Amino acid sequence: MFRQIQEHDLLLSYPYDSMNPFLDLLDEASTDDDVVSISITIYRLARTSRLVRALCRAAENGKKVTVLIELRARFDEQNNIDWSEEFEKAGCNIIYGTPNYKVHSKLCLITRKEDKSIRTYTQVGTGNYNEKTSKLYTDLCLMTCNPYIGKDALRFFQNMGIGNLKGKYRALIVSPVSLKSTVLSLIDREISKGKDGFMFFKMNSFTDKDIIKKLREASCAGVTIRMIIRGITCLVPGIPGETENVEIRSIVGRYLEHSRVYIFGKEADEKMYIASADFMTRNTERRVEVGCPVDAPEVRAKIHHIVSLMWADNTKARRLGSDGSYHRILPAESCEGTPGVNAQDAQMEYAVRTGYLPEKGADKRPRSFHSTQESGTYFHRKKERSTDPRNTREKISFIKKLLFWK
Repeated sequence: MFRQIQEHDLLLSYPYDSMNPFLDLLDEASTDDDVVSISITIYRLARTSRLVRALCRAAENGKKVTVLIELRARFDEQNNIDWSEEFEKAGCNIIYGTPNYKVHSKLCLITRKEDKSIRTYTQVGTGNYNEKTSKLYTDLCLMTCNPYIGKDALRFFQNMGIGNLKGKYRALIVSPVSLKSTVLSLIDREISKGKDGFMFFKMNSFTDKDIIKKLREASCAGVTIRMIIRGITCLVPGIPGETENVEIRSIVGRYLEHSRVYIFGKEADEKMYIASADFMTRNTERRVEVGCPVDAPEVRAKIHHIVSLMWADNTKARRLGSDGSYHRILPAESCEGTPGVNAQDAQMEYAVRTGYLPEKGADKRPRSFHSTQESGTYFHRKKERSTDPRNTREKISFIKKLLFWK
C-alpha cells in the first residue's frame, strides 16, 4: 500500500470499494520497521474491529500510536470507553477529546522513515472507521502522501494533544477555526463571477444560517448552485428573486448517502473538497471537523463521475420544491422508453465491471483489495468489564466530565 500511495493518491468509495485497502495500510504500518508513528481520530467503531487490532499491534511493536477517541459519540459512549481501555492496555497514547467540542473528524496520519527523511501518509475520510457501516453507508476515503496535507495533519494532532482549537493550517480546512470561513470565502469568489459561477454540495443536512444567507446572495448574483442533501435543509430553493438558481435534490436508496463533497467553480478554476462536516452550525462551530482539498486529477475525475451519476438519478432522487415538498424528477421509465437512472445501482455495476476478474478458485476481490490479514485474526473485544487498576477515580471522573460537559 505504501508503494501504491507513493505513485498516486488513492480514493475509495464505500460501499462500492472495499475498506480493506485502508485496513491493509494499517496492517502494513503495524509491522513495518520504518514506520515511526500512527495517529488517528475515532468517533465510532464496529464492535468487532480489525482496525483496533492493527493499532494495538503497532503499539506492541514499538510504534508511537496516538488515538484521539471521542467519548461523547451518541449511542456509542460505552463502546468507545471500552475500546479506549483496550488501546490503553496495548500502550497507545489516548486523547479523550476537548471540553465543549466533539471531535467528529476522520483523519489518520502515518509517519515513515524513507531516504534519510520522514514521509507522511495521510488518510482523510467522510465517514467513520467502522467496518460494518462501510458496507451500508456511502463514504469517501482519500489516501495521499501530499506533504502539505501531511504537515497539516501532523500539526492537527499536535494541536489536539494540547487542546488548541485555533491552529493554522495550509491545506486542510478545520472547524471551528477555518472550515466555515473558507467556505464563505469561496462562495464570495463564485459570486464575483456572476452567471459564470458554479457550486455543488453533497451532504446529509444543511442548517447553518450564515451559509444559507451567503448562498441566497450567490443565487441572486446568478450563480448556479446544485445540492444533494439527504436529510433536512433550511434553505428553500426555487423562490423567484431569492433562490431561483438553487436546486436541491435528495437520494434515498439501498445505501445511506453519507459522503460530503464541496465543489466551487469549474474546470481549471475548480476547487474541490471532501469533508466530515455537514453545513450545520453544530458542525461548523461546535465540532472539530476536517475538510481536505482534492488535487489529484484521477481522484477528481472519480468524484466527478460519482456526483454526475447522482445528479442524473431519476429513480431514487427527489427534487425539493419552493413549497417545501419533494417531487419525482422523472418517472422510472422516460416517455421515450429509455431506462431510468439509479445512481447507486450504476455505481455497483461500474465497480463490478471495472474490477479484477480472477482465475477460477482465486480470491475474487480486486488485486489492490487483497487483504494481508489472515482469516480468523480479527480482534474481538471481550464483553467482560475491565478490572484494570488504572481505572482510578480520577480517570472515571474525567470521562464523566467529557460525557456530560455543559
